[in-house]
Amino acid sequence: MNQDNFANESAAEGQKPQSNANTVKLQTPIPRNGGDIVELALRKPGAGELRGLALVELLQMDVNALAKVLPRISQPTVQEREVQQMDPADLVECGGIVVSFLLKQEKTDNAYLTA
Repeated sequence: MNQDNFANESAAEGQKPQSNANTVKLQTPIPRNGGDIVELALRKPGAGELRGLALVELLQMDVNALAKVLPRISQPTVQEREVQQMDPADLVECGGIVVSFLLKQEKTDNAYLTA
């Protein structure tokens, strides 16, 4: 069953559709002239979007590495300078999602066993 069918069936049953696990509700909105950004949706980057970055830096949630990759994978698109000014709690949450994108699914499902 695909995601759309699940969401439609859940709505039909009167249940709330599951929220996207790759969406971050920002604790501190990012100010913009057209209206503050209160939520960021992140998608899994392709290899080309990781160019110029060391994967180990992303796995360590290095601020500079996150500032380079988040503009490439966020919706709405944020600028590097906006990432540098993000609330640390929001940046850590985004970083955790980015790290999960870099691991195989079986590794993220069993991560609690090694932590």
